[in-house]
Amino acid sequence: MRRLLVGTGRGLLVLVLLLTGLWSALALYYRLPLPEGGRIAAAVVWGAAVLAVIGRPWRPFHGRALAAYVLAFALLLVWWGRIAPSDTRDWADDVARHIEPSVAGSIVTLRNVRNFDWRSDDDYTVRWETRQYDLDRLRSVDMALSYWMGPAIAHTLVSFGLDDGQGGTRYLVFSVEIRKERGESFSAVAGFFKQFELALVAADERDVLRVRTNVRGEDVYLYRVAMPPAAMRSLFLAYLDQSTTLAAHPRFYSTLTANCTTIVFDMARRIVGGLPLDWRLLASGYLPEYLKSIDGLAAKADLETLRAAGRITERAKAADADPRFSQAIRHGIPGMEAAR
Repeated sequence: MRRLLVGTGRGLLVLVLLLTGLWSALALYYRLPLPEGGRIAAAVVWGAAVLAVIGRPWRPFHGRALAAYVLAFALLLVWWGRIAPSDTRDWADDVARHIEPSVAGSIVTLRNVRNFDWRSDDDYTVRWETRQYDLDRLRSVDMALSYWMGPAIAHTLVSFGLDDGQGGTRYLVFSVEIRKERGESFSAVAGFFKQFELALVAADERDVLRVRTNVRGEDVYLYRVAMPPAAMRSLFLAYLDQSTTLAAHPRFYSTLTANCTTIVFDMARRIVGGLPLDWRLLASGYLPEYLKSIDGLAAKADLETLRAAGRITERAKAADADPRFSQAIRHGIPGMEAAR
């Protein structure tokens, strides 16, 4: 029994050393303020040190090696804790500005609504606009999912539809994204290691949906969400509160805990109590299944019908720069009036 306990303890120790060693090596690689060669060297040295410690647990002086590693890991955690998000980097154009909201009664004025004209990822017309929205005219909430790396992973966007007072609907999309620096690109692994700050973008659908379907080659699906008017209003205002908070207190993006889906869920859960936690909140590509399971989709058709009708990719490519882009992409989706 004693031998079994000792062996189990050694196995657990090796597992802890491997996990903390891997995390530490990646943290050094992604965040150490050195050129890439220096970061690679630091990660390799750390990994070699961990392997050296792992080779010693059954030797007479393993305690000193383990104590040295624990001290080094503690110092690394102190360094890690001091890495703070910033608001003053050389940001990419599409995430360079914060939303600046002001609310007077039901009227919301938003500065820095993005309405870029995209020709490619590197060729676009920069256009930031000031727009007004009347929250008393909120009529719908749609969820867009943009897939680019298989069925489990999708970017989540939320589009609010407001009656324009002239028989039509105008749409505003909120998108929680990484705040890329100029020349930087997304990495899911780097997103675990304080590589990116968070950005909250408010944009026209012809910008933020069209760039994904027509420029980046992503596959986008649109679903109408079942939500009472009071909850729509609260969710819209929650986005504004989030934008104000991010402008005052920058925050790191996290692939696991602070991403486009989990932040939307956190806001919605404050508004609509009782929303259950679910693994599909992490595997965001399966959010439609989650919403269907809690009766959160407005149309009562089966999910396969909603998925087929909600695939807007080809309609978006065909509509392209059409001023009625939002109406065109909704054609044939259950519960949405394409003519408006």
